[in-house]
Amino acid sequence: MTIDEVHQMTMDHPERFKGFAQIPMQDVKAAIAELDRSVNQLGIVGAMIDDKVNGRTYDEPEFLPLWKAAEQMGALMFIHQGGGTTLVKQRADRYHLPNTIGNLVDRAVTFASFVFGGVMDACPHLKICLAHGGGYTCFGIGRMDRGWQVRSEARVHINKPPSAYLNKFYYDCLTHSEAALRMLIDTVGIDKVIFGTDWPADMAIDWPISCILGLPSLTQEGKEAILYKNLETLLGV
Repeated sequence: MTIDEVHQMTMDHPERFKGFAQIPMQDVKAAIAELDRSVNQLGIVGAMIDDKVNGRTYDEPEFLPLWKAAEQMGALMFIHQGGGTTLVKQRADRYHLPNTIGNLVDRAVTFASFVFGGVMDACPHLKICLAHGGGYTCFGIGRMDRGWQVRSEARVHINKPPSAYLNKFYYDCLTHSEAALRMLIDTVGIDKVIFGTDWPADMAIDWPISCILGLPSLTQEGKEAILYKNLETLLGV
């Protein structure tokens, strides 16, 4: 199994690697069992999962036992698109838009599903990291707040605005733009931003460490926080 190979890598190089599991999200009981084995037997730190399961978002009640189990285990759930389609593919399956735009759309939908669906209130200590800077979450949070203010259906499960939940999540720094990264930091706080590379995909940053070190808008303290200190705190290493 993939996770056993990942576990062996972490054993061979404990000073370099921490591992994520891949869990069978289409079967919640099996997903919980595999996450439990990975975290409590193999020392894996969490799981990497897609934004959806067979088209279903994570506010569906069937997934709540998994979130409660992950919260209890202290597992980090890293949300990153899998090999399936994104929402954009249905409208514009060309120019690589299902990736360049679609991944960011899906990530914002995932944030909204966890928040508007009441998952973050039900599991207040659940650790979630949204890849690619959380997609369009920060750019769209003002509109989400407005929707919560004026539409009763947006308030079914939550009694505070979506922006109040921004710092309940972690976000990787992979925004491909210093201005976008600056907006992310200014919106959620630099302590919620961790290092990301997207390696080995073609959309990866070519020199990710040098990229962060070369950003003039970040202090040295901020660069160190993103590159390793925040992740050390998050994982307790």
